[in-house]
Amino acid sequence: MEKTLIQNIFSISKPAEFESLALEVFKFQYNHNVIYRSYCNLLKKSPEDILNLKQIPFLPIEFFKKSNVVSSEKKPEAIFESSGTMGNITSKHSIVDISIYKESYTKCFNTFYGPVGDYCILALLPSYLERDASSLVYMVNDFVSKSKHPDSGFYLYDLKKLSQKLLQLEKEQIKTLLIGVSFALLDLAEQFPVHLKHTIIMETGGMKGRRKELIREELHAILRNAFSVEKIHSEYGMTELLSQGYSKGDGLFKTPPWMKIYARDTEDPLTIQNNDTTGGISIIDLANLYSCSFIATEDLGKTHTDGSFEILGRFDQSDVRGCNLMAL
Repeated sequence: MEKTLIQNIFSISKPAEFESLALEVFKFQYNHNVIYRSYCNLLKKSPEDILNLKQIPFLPIEFFKKSNVVSSEKKPEAIFESSGTMGNITSKHSIVDISIYKESYTKCFNTFYGPVGDYCILALLPSYLERDASSLVYMVNDFVSKSKHPDSGFYLYDLKKLSQKLLQLEKEQIKTLLIGVSFALLDLAEQFPVHLKHTIIMETGGMKGRRKELIREELHAILRNAFSVEKIHSEYGMTELLSQGYSKGDGLFKTPPWMKIYARDTEDPLTIQNNDTTGGISIIDLANLYSCSFIATEDLGKTHTDGSFEILGRFDQSDVRGCNLMAL
């Protein structure tokens, strides 16, 4: 049954299929996830009460810092851990079946950019490489291994070497993806600006306390000018998910068919906002079958009628306001 469910999740082609599978996944996770079921019960929500997507409860992401949020009794094949500033409690995500994560991020990338093997993958993720159990490093490392180009790989702080590699790849007109954390891309932009025609610059967000926080427009303007590119791409993902959203410019993200974004009321987290209205970002990630597919994040943003969304910031106190069930 679960194998068929996974196959159906990655075969979604219509909104009606998504809704039907989401209701099925909700029922599965309600029955198999102790933490999520307890949360739903406090809200007096059970599968019999849920008739459509907007009625499904979203679990506050804070629970991943306090509990093992799993929908299985199997031993995890991996445990990913979020980054955090010193003294902060980090989230942990137990991955029961790592092959689902691989299938999700591979199909997601291919949906938006074509086969990952067609790119030379250059990774500038120093803050992630310096700690264990990063889901982003796991994904990008797999991309590097799938790349058919021998120069694919990670760069820690050797920006000069990275710049030389970019120049070489540009000269050879190699299709290249440079994916990096924001502060490291800014360092590269300041120290080694270079004109790029065959390279996609993709930022994954995050100053990680290394630099002053910048709004997206300012960050992207600096990077565009330094690298002479029209658009800066972005990846939106997190430790607690198994899928990603991608933006090809202007901060407008889109998701794969098995992922959907809502904006919830900031004062009433059980109410979904209309499109083009700022709210707390809630995510349905059906690939997250053995954890929780329905997560209320700490991000603020907007959804749009074309299915795209944008991230505008975070809650001031990184709490889901209006919800007093965090003490489960």
